[in-house]
Amino acid sequence: MSSSLTFEDARQRVDAYISQFEEGYFPPLLMLARLTEETGEIARVIAHASGKTPKPGEDAGDLEMELADLLFVMVCMANERGVSLERGFTRMMQKVETRDAARWTRKDAEQSRE
Repeated sequence: MSSSLTFEDARQRVDAYISQFEEGYFPPLLMLARLTEETGEIARVIAHASGKTPKPGEDAGDLEMELADLLFVMVCMANERGVSLERGFTRMMQKVETRDAARWTRKDAEQSRE
């Protein structure tokens, strides 16, 4: 049984978690540093999956968890700044679907069904 998670669900769940602590959200520059850190961890996992040998004692990593860590920090940043990731994502998709509509080679209909 799978469940769907909306941007609003994520926003509320993260806010409920963070709001239980007096410290609240990290300041914006610290969150930016955390985004950078999580992006580096994603790069490490992909490098390991692409043939780079992990350092002694370092595991290859878990891409799903590292992407989720990045998403958590992004939701924190959006909540702290009072912006809507859902609205932003919708606007971004409209932009790329329009701007890049003819940029890439489309799969033919038969190839798409495979």
